[in-house]
Amino acid sequence: MAENFVRWFRQVAPYVHDFGGRTFVVAFGGEMVAERARFASFIHDINVLASLEIRLALVHGARLQIESELKKQGLRSKYAQGLRITDEGALTAVKHAAGVMRVEIEALLSQGLPNSPMARAQIRVVSGNYITARPIGVRKGVDFLFTGAVRKVDTAALSSHLDVADIVLVPPLGYSTTGEVFNLAWEDVAESVAVALKADKLLMYTDKLPADRKGKIISELTADEAAALARKKGDLTPAAARALEHLARAVNAGVRRGHLVTRRAEGSLLQELFTHAGVGTMVTADATEKLRPAKIEDVRGMLALIEPLEVEGTLVKRSRELIEAEIGNFLVVEHDGVIVGCAALYPYPAEKSAEFACLAVADGYREEGYGERLLKACEERARGLRLRRLFALTTHAAHWFLEQGFRAADVKALPEQRQALYNWRRGSKVFVKRI
Repeated sequence: MAENFVRWFRQVAPYVHDFGGRTFVVAFGGEMVAERARFASFIHDINVLASLEIRLALVHGARLQIESELKKQGLRSKYAQGLRITDEGALTAVKHAAGVMRVEIEALLSQGLPNSPMARAQIRVVSGNYITARPIGVRKGVDFLFTGAVRKVDTAALSSHLDVADIVLVPPLGYSTTGEVFNLAWEDVAESVAVALKADKLLMYTDKLPADRKGKIISELTADEAAALARKKGDLTPAAARALEHLARAVNAGVRRGHLVTRRAEGSLLQELFTHAGVGTMVTADATEKLRPAKIEDVRGMLALIEPLEVEGTLVKRSRELIEAEIGNFLVVEHDGVIVGCAALYPYPAEKSAEFACLAVADGYREEGYGERLLKACEERARGLRLRRLFALTTHAAHWFLEQGFRAADVKALPEQRQALYNWRRGSKVFVKRI
């Protein structure tokens, strides 16, 4: 347990360095606030981010609480085209729900009991009229009355509070120059605040994450892919589709990263931010994964992949100096700035052959097809050199090479120069593939 803790603690260091002074907008609906125990844990995690000097704006919704207020008043909710019609009675419920939630969230952020995650926390929370709104008006013959949309964000006021380490709490309310109050969608507010602040991250909580056909969470989407998935909906809930749409728009408008996070997992905020794989769906402007030629700066990351395989005997030992000298032969897979795969191609032009070697993929990525992609890239590079044959030597991965179209061969099938270097004591099996 101690070793796991130390290893984990060391692994979060790069994120601590990266996140200090950055601006994060964290947004959630009223359903999350209603789950008292989970929301209390979420507030503890917000305290962790604040202690790391991350600039934090929290945007909250109140749909669940508004419904409760309307029921208390004996009023019926009115919807059209997927939007609430906010008449005067509903607006009163909106104001009351937003006010109560503000006080409850501020109270939780004000905790400081000894022997608790909030011990010695001294968080200042501010809220105010940062959002100028406009009515959405009449749509398809329906007057939505006091339902509005964000018109403008008071960026200067928000930034001034963030600059002095205040947490800014932004409710789903907006105000007009005529003094009217409008009910806003929290997703619209979150997107607008994140874009106005040029936030580094916009994190939005939802009930369900997008998954592939096998039920595996889709961990990454480009903004265009996210927008298309939100339109398609598929297995997404309406709430998840709505949040994904706003994340995509925010990223396209300049927010560096969007994250769709489930509110149902304990510590999902910290897991999403402080682990490389995360637990949610990250939305980026461009794909975070790149297969490219290796550079000298990649050597440290490559060694982290190669060395464990050398220890277990899967790969032949290579020194840092040798890898640096042969860097032009290597390709790497870079995932969000981290090297997660590498392979090398050593040409033998006289024999129209090349050796595929030093294939290594990080734990956690070995089922993602990175090995196959590196092999294909090396094959393309070999064809570009007008080579006709690829060969590989292995002690542990015979079946994998057979699955990739290689066939077993004798050592004599190797180029003469490579035969001279063959380690008979190691006894590697030889595989050959025509390309």
